[in-house]
Amino acid sequence: MADSDHKANAAADSFKLRAVLAVTIAFCAVEFVVGYYANSLALISDAVHMLTDVAALVIGLATLWLSTRPARAGKTFGYLRAEILGALINGLFLWLLVAFIWIEAAQRLRDPEPVAGWPVMGVALIGIAVNSFSAWITSRERGHARGMAVRAIFVHVLSDLVGSAGVLIAGAMVTFLGWREADPAVSILIGALVLWGSWGLVREGIDILMESVPASIDLDELRRELLAVNGTAEVHDLHVWCLSSRQFALSAHAVVTAQADNDRVLSEIQVVLAEKFAIHHMTVQLEHDNRREHEPEHF
Repeated sequence: MADSDHKANAAADSFKLRAVLAVTIAFCAVEFVVGYYANSLALISDAVHMLTDVAALVIGLATLWLSTRPARAGKTFGYLRAEILGALINGLFLWLLVAFIWIEAAQRLRDPEPVAGWPVMGVALIGIAVNSFSAWITSRERGHARGMAVRAIFVHVLSDLVGSAGVLIAGAMVTFLGWREADPAVSILIGALVLWGSWGLVREGIDILMESVPASIDLDELRRELLAVNGTAEVHDLHVWCLSSRQFALSAHAVVTAQADNDRVLSEIQVVLAEKFAIHHMTVQLEHDNRREHEPEHF
């Protein structure tokens, strides 16, 4: 992927995050006002939750901007992984948020407080609409077409959507059944869903920082495709890793036959890697059989 493509994708992601940031700030203000009026700790807590989303969005926008900064002598790949760091921080931030929710839920189960149910349900319905819009904005592409910054915010938005639905259910139970414990009980379930949803994001961020093979690439299949290139006798020292959530890199040694045209072999390998595996950053060393005895053990 060319640098211009990365900047275009980052600009598109940035637009989505700015749209989500605008509606999140507006709805957060509504929740604080109505929460104070209705004496609803649930709404005020959810407003605090939305404030954490504002912080996450700012982090996402900042890391997207940083990821487009040009490369320099000390950082030859530029700041591509800034997006990964921001997404990982957001994922871990969600876990801290869940811990806070569960502590608050435990306290409220012991000592439930009265809540004005109708305003709570009204704001919860607005929250469902707002978060549905934000979820739509951040999920318009699938898989790696979305950067990790957008996927991180998508997880935040889903947790908000589930939270709004939970607040609506809790408000209805308080209003129609008089069960004050409904709100903390729903909060515990919401926390579990947030943990489940954010685990994949945190795991992917760690895998990228550890330079693991991308989940979308089968290394055995990739090796078979390289060996299928006419003139390639062996492939060893094969490494594939992620530069960012969208960009993959590869290095390998390919042993070619004595009759092979090295330029043709290298060109065909480049086409295979780009078209079948979306790998555009590659370093392939071509060598003949007599070089192998001078190298470390191959794999």
